[in-house]
Amino acid sequence: VQLQASGGGLVQPGGSLRLSCAASGFSLDDYVIGWFRQAPGKERERISCILISDGSDSYADSVKGRFTISRDNAKNTVYLQMDRLTSEDTAVYICAADAVCLPNLNDYDYWGQGTLVTVSS
Repeated sequence: VQLQASGGGLVQPGGSLRLSCAASGFSLDDYVIGWFRQAPGKERERISCILISDGSDSYADSVKGRFTISRDNAKNTVYLQMDRLTSEDTAVYICAADAVCLPNLNDYDYWGQGTLVTVSS
């Protein structure tokens, strides 16, 4: 059982990135996927959740209107499209799976290593 985030990298302010969260060893169909980020010197923040079964989603105020979460059930993968990135978005991004959208990463059933996003000119 594995949940793996990927797609991070270096991007200029105002740019875009798409992160992927791929599950292996289990189906995401009955889960909620939450995206978290951990920036240096800051508390971990839950930024988005999606209910796989119907696609309903939620966003933190810090990313609302700029980030879009989506899923591809056939690929057992969730995506996080990040637009209009700023330096404040620099962080390690981690995805996690559970039955509900929980505020704390450690309470999720599954999570994996994150992917680093660096926004810099």
